[in-house]
Amino acid sequence: MTRPIPEPLQRALRPITVICGHYGVGKTNLAVNLAIDSAAEGVPTTLIDLDIVNPYFRASEQRALLEMHGIELISPVFAEAGSNLDVPSLTGAIEPKLADATADELVIVDLGGDDVGAGALGRFSGTVQARDHAMLYVFNRHRNLVHDPREAHGILQEIEAVTRLHATALVDNSHLKQLTDAAALDDGAGYARTLCDLCGLELAAKTCPEHLSGDPQVIEAFDDPSLLYTVAMYVKSPWE
Repeated sequence: MTRPIPEPLQRALRPITVICGHYGVGKTNLAVNLAIDSAAEGVPTTLIDLDIVNPYFRASEQRALLEMHGIELISPVFAEAGSNLDVPSLTGAIEPKLADATADELVIVDLGGDDVGAGALGRFSGTVQARDHAMLYVFNRHRNLVHDPREAHGILQEIEAVTRLHATALVDNSHLKQLTDAAALDDGAGYARTLCDLCGLELAAKTCPEHLSGDPQVIEAFDDPSLLYTVAMYVKSPWE
């Protein structure tokens, strides 16, 4: 089942859209949702897995799912599901895909967390800068090390420095997967407003796990219902 991408998020997308954020905030799951939902709307979609340094989860592990939806996956060498090799080796397919991105397609780059993980994009930053691009900073106030919005802002500054790119919008991914309830979504509103002010950026979307999509209390938890983006939990922990 695919879900509509909210209008503010649609406006924030560019032919090259980088998804960045701290470890464990849910970047990869968001990137997979965005790729599947964009492809369902008829947009030729590619997902580049650049999460190669100490990844929590890899988009590459979703290859079968992505290809089933007609999405091209460009993944690091040795990064497929079932491999126990952690070799940060990039494929030569990345540069031409970024350089040739056109206005009628969507190339999503799933970037590693913090400045170390984000460094993989540094070698391609000139190519990205020369094209129409966006960088969406994903945050989740429930994750360790970013309980304070100032901490989340500091991590973004580190990512921007190493990638030589600037974030263009924020995505509030403050949920607890299957444990999420309306209260968990509601208590992040003040955090989001503070982080937007610190970054000088607009909020493009606020995610909601699909199991809550029919709960009327969830809608009440959104300051702006137009930001609601219902997401599936495609990326799962090993014990799930």
